[in-house]
Amino acid sequence: YVDSMNPRPAQAKALILKALGHPIRVQMLEALANGDRCVNEFRPLSSVCQANLSRHLACLKRAGLVTERRAGPRVIHHLACPGILLALKCADDAAATAKKRRDSEG
Repeated sequence: YVDSMNPRPAQAKALILKALGHPIRVQMLEALANGDRCVNEFRPLSSVCQANLSRHLACLKRAGLVTERRAGPRVIHHLACPGILLALKCADDAAATAKKRRDSEG
């Protein structure tokens, strides 16, 4: 039963889905699945500058998907919600299904 009169659960889900709405952020989550990283370790994912990578990390932190801790001068980022990787797997499956459908139609 979903309480349709309470918008808070939908807002929380939308925040998470919005965080997944950029390819760089998806790549960051997938990289964090292999272990904690500092921001400069995300550089190979994209040609964007470190400031933009930091903005993407901030979006993931606001959604509660990533946390951070200090290690001397470095800030280490951690995947706070490993369950989100299941959502990414579902997205992979949906993309593969859509591709098969498109390929069979044309």
